[in-house]
Amino acid sequence: MGTLERAIEFENRKFSFKTTSDRILAAREAKDLILEVNELYKEKKDAKLMDLMKRLTVIKQKIEKRLKGRPLTAS
Repeated sequence: MGTLERAIEFENRKFSFKTTSDRILAAREAKDLILEVNELYKEKKDAKLMDLMKRLTVIKQKIEKRLKGRPLTAS
C-alpha cells in the first residue's frame, strides 16, 4: 500500500481510542504519514498533497490535545 493510500485510510479511520497507548501509536503514525507525504510534496508541489498534510495535522493535533489532558485550574 502506498503512502497516499495509507494516509487516506488513516484520515477516514474511526478514532475510538481505548487506551493511552492507542493514542500514542496513532499520533506517531500520523506524524510518520505527514513526513512521508511531505517528501512527496517536495518532489511534486501538488496542492492536493498540501491539503492532505493539513488534514492529517489537524487529526494529529486533536490526538495530542487529548493525550495532554485538561490543565488544572488554579483556585
